Amino acid sequence: MTKHAGFIALIGEPNAGKSTLLNRMVGAKISIVTHKVQTTRARIRGVAMEGDAQLIFVDTPGLFKPRRRLDRAMVAAAWGGAADADIVVLMVEAHRGITEGVERILDGLEEIGQNRKVALAINKIDKVPSEKLLALTSDLNARYPFSETFMISAERGHGVDDLRKWLASQLPEGPWLYPEDQIADLPLRMIASEMTREKLTLRLHQELPYQLTVETENWEERKDGSAKIDQVIYVMRDGHKGIVLGKKGETIKAVSQAARAELEEFLDRKIHLFLQVKVRPNWLEESERYSEMGLDFKDGNA
Repeated sequence: MTKHAGFIALIGEPNAGKSTLLNRMVGAKISIVTHKVQTTRARIRGVAMEGDAQLIFVDTPGLFKPRRRLDRAMVAAAWGGAADADIVVLMVEAHRGITEGVERILDGLEEIGQNRKVALAINKIDKVPSEKLLALTSDLNARYPFSETFMISAERGHGVDDLRKWLASQLPEGPWLYPEDQIADLPLRMIASEMTREKLTLRLHQELPYQLTVETENWEERKDGSAKIDQVIYVMRDGHKGIVLGKKGETIKAVSQAARAELEEFLDRKIHLFLQVKVRPNWLEESERYSEMGLDFKDGNA
């Protein structure tokens, strides 16, 4: 059997469905999915198998107009992931069409797309009539010479198998880069942090989630097969700490229970999860926080 392996970067605007597609391709939840934008901070690699091919997905942060250091580091990570990949998949939301953000991404592809195949995946196709889809496909292909176009619904799975088969057929020959049963190369500590951050993002509907980060400080394996996980939620102001804790600690308790349940399902064992909230006014300017998220602090320089 001739083996094939390669890196595939999923790029697009925030909320285009990249994390949902990654999770669907891999068959497990390794990238957090919320309806808030900018939820994917680190370049998360998910590994999927298709016949003799190993597909390594780089789920990049959504591409948007950066304003702060963290934004700039996230956008740099997204373009870095695309530039390093064998194949790039641009995801566009069917109902939003060619937005200003998509225009910017198409311009960026002119620079990095020269030496690699770029596929177009129009997502959320169930939200628009077919004639609108055809017009959008035609407009986008007139703007950029895509190798192939796919109509998909990442959430429902429509068209995803066709996309995965095509990607597998385009990957270079070479040995598999990960064990066959491995689905992600993120450390479990980071996956655990991301799961807790997702629960916080879902629970808190203000702007706060973009001003907090979660770090797994300690991971202790116990003799009975369970694990004790200590996490710290860093916020920027005392007022934010109160919001995260909630009245009589109700919010943090609900977040902890939801994150623990998901971790137990993901790891298939008992988890003892302990959360603390600490105020760090300048965490957005601390290089260690960026390293924890898999981002380059220097990329955030204006």
